[in-house]
Amino acid sequence: MHPRFAELGWAPTSIGEISLRRRLDPITRTEVYEVKLDDEYLMSSLFTVAEEELARLTLAALPDAPLEVVVGGLGLGYTARAALADDRVRSLTVVEALAPVIDWHRRELLPEARSLTTDRRTTLLEGDFFALLRDGTGFDPATPGRRFDAILVDIDHSPVNVLNPAHADLYTPAGLARLGQRLRPGGAFGLWSDDAPDDAFLAVLHESFATATAHVVPFDNPLTAGTSANTVYVATGPADTGPLG
Repeated sequence: MHPRFAELGWAPTSIGEISLRRRLDPITRTEVYEVKLDDEYLMSSLFTVAEEELARLTLAALPDAPLEVVVGGLGLGYTARAALADDRVRSLTVVEALAPVIDWHRRELLPEARSLTTDRRTTLLEGDFFALLRDGTGFDPATPGRRFDAILVDIDHSPVNVLNPAHADLYTPAGLARLGQRLRPGGAFGLWSDDAPDDAFLAVLHESFATATAHVVPFDNPLTAGTSANTVYVATGPADTGPLG
């Protein structure tokens, strides 16, 4: 029998100490997996609906054709696995800055990790998503100019509540234009946010994409015995698909 609480992994990183914990939740009576950065909770297996909807809503905006997808942020793996559940996805590149998080999945410390790591469509790429976008390296070391059909990002808490100040430039017109250059014509960008829809950020999205929508994703919250919600932004048709540079 599992103990009521166990720390499964811990490591120092460039942005703080990251840990993976498993505990028996007294309310739901289920095992809960949580990731903390220092004393801050980053993610929990109690709340995965919006992470999965990030993949579903974004991929639903694309035509019925084979898809090549990038996920920025591995986390507990829910967004990546939801993307793989779409039969159109022929390749999935998951970009994760923190090596311990990739290691947790490869060591199968997380439920269903094996279904992700052993899927032949999956590539786990250790790297800073924001830096790879900013410096022009891109998300395929073997093909620097490679473009994708969809890019899904779940790293920061929201466009205005970032984990690292270096991330903030993604959520600007210049940052989104760089991201748009990594998408094929008609491609889609999806972003998870813990905050309510932000009209100012939607306006920025409209500067860089043909369409932009904020989807409110409600989910049951056993901690409050009520309903909570996250936001999933979906933008399609990048405005600039010219030469990369």
